[in-house]
Amino acid sequence: MQPSFKFDSTLSRGLLDVLIKAGLIAALVIFSFQVFEPFKELMIWSVILAVTLYPLQCWLKTRTGLKDGYVATLIVLFVLLVLIAPIYLLAINAGDSIDKVVALLKSDTLSIPPPPESVAAWPLIGPRLYEVWLKASGGLSDVAQHLLPYLKGSGRVLLGAAASAGGAFLLFISAVIISGIIMAFGETGTRAAERIANRVAGADRGKSMAVLCTATIRAVAQGVIGIAFIQMLLIGVGFVVKGVPGAGILAVAILILGIAQAPATLITIPVIAYVFSTEGFTAATIAFAIYSFVAGLSDNVLKPLLLGRGVDVPMPVVLIGAIGGMVVKGIIGLFIGPVILAVAYNLFWQWVDQQGPDSTSESPK
Repeated sequence: MQPSFKFDSTLSRGLLDVLIKAGLIAALVIFSFQVFEPFKELMIWSVILAVTLYPLQCWLKTRTGLKDGYVATLIVLFVLLVLIAPIYLLAINAGDSIDKVVALLKSDTLSIPPPPESVAAWPLIGPRLYEVWLKASGGLSDVAQHLLPYLKGSGRVLLGAAASAGGAFLLFISAVIISGIIMAFGETGTRAAERIANRVAGADRGKSMAVLCTATIRAVAQGVIGIAFIQMLLIGVGFVVKGVPGAGILAVAILILGIAQAPATLITIPVIAYVFSTEGFTAATIAFAIYSFVAGLSDNVLKPLLLGRGVDVPMPVVLIGAIGGMVVKGIIGLFIGPVILAVAYNLFWQWVDQQGPDSTSESPK
């Protein structure tokens, strides 16, 4: 009986040691995550930007012969210069547009024609719409007073969205700077990523997994988010130069539509119609219409050039990532969501395709 007791005692001590070590490791991991959690979105943004811009750094380094740190600094300064100035102008224009709308409503000079009698016969919404429209035709002040309780709630939502957009913009600027630091140590980071992938997936699959993640990040960032940014800047600058009311807000709407894979012509065509109706057919309005229409279709040219590189990501995955990311993380999730979901999607199908030799199923990608 004594040997059995000694065996049980040794087993208990071994199990106790394992539990203590596991508990300490779990506590260390939890505490480390809590410390890192405030910087999680910033670091995700930084890594996405660094992976996307690193080929540009390699190209510039080869052409100029400069060190990695200098090249990364030049890229960061260029990105900040290209992005901050137009986005700042759009933001200022959006604020001015809101002020003009508020002033117009306060002045009560906006006249609305009375509704046709046929509106009241519309099913479901007809009577209510006719009543509100009729009040608005007599003066917007009464309607605004009636809708004031609803407008307060909408105002809080809009202020929250504006604050989220401002925070996302500051986060993006910080991420650009940190991505430059990451690119300055690009070769070391590449080796570290391959070592981590080898540890997770094994030496035979680790490198291919790291290459897949890199290609997916670049494909989505360039082919979806990059194209949406380019379209927003092209169309938004045209709206600002032409003096279109609410140009900044419309440019943000174009950015959201671009990430959601919806055509920008949903915005440009009504704006062109508005400009023609208010200013007539002149050389300036015709030139604006041609520029806006062509800029709205620019994604059809850019997508085959940028999205076709790397890997194929189905558009529903991008759309779900954009909408789900915005629901979970606000404006910043609108950009990060498609990238993360696309990486997860491709890793999942790589895992599915790495079945045994008897597997004959093909990936639906």
